[in-house]
Amino acid sequence: MIAILYADDQLLFVDKPHDLLSVPGKGPANRDSVIERALCQFPTARIVHRLDCATSGVMVLALDASTQRELSRQFHDRETHKRYLADIYGIPVEAQGEAQQPLRCDWPNRPKQMVDWVQGKPALTRWRVLQRHRTHCRVELIPHTGRSHQLRVHMLALGHPILGDRFYATGDALAAAPRLHLHAQSLSVTHPLTGAPVTICSACPF
Repeated sequence: MIAILYADDQLLFVDKPHDLLSVPGKGPANRDSVIERALCQFPTARIVHRLDCATSGVMVLALDASTQRELSRQFHDRETHKRYLADIYGIPVEAQGEAQQPLRCDWPNRPKQMVDWVQGKPALTRWRVLQRHRTHCRVELIPHTGRSHQLRVHMLALGHPILGDRFYATGDALAAAPRLHLHAQSLSVTHPLTGAPVTICSACPF
């Protein structure tokens, strides 16, 4: 089973737990995933986008082919709005800013990604400090692009890896949390049938 945040005849919003794949991986041991669980309750569910396995939070699925096409277009054309919460190691000097490092796959170490100013694809993340603690702070992250591992690599590039990030954090930043402290807190799309804005939120679990 998977927690349902909202459902109608076209849209299905679910609350993805951390360490669950969005789609099945290779082999029967990696079959468990968001789409497999959703299909148990909604047999026509179709994947539209993905969250990293370690990331929790809001995902939207389509319940028919035309909705899948329209939602995929909205993601491709950057018409959706995504808001993430993260705990990052250290305290940035500024209260807010932008990360614009271009990204590409780190092929020898895939699925890890890396900054590459020559061959990387454009990427933009807007960030804002919400709470400051002694060794870390909570930030709001708004991705303008949707590159793989974008938020994780951009925070690392700023010198503030996300707590508990098993791919990119080391030392105290890795040991500070038992899971990746990255959560898709809200997602906004345009309803494919009514044209109305739909925003669904998920409470942060850490």
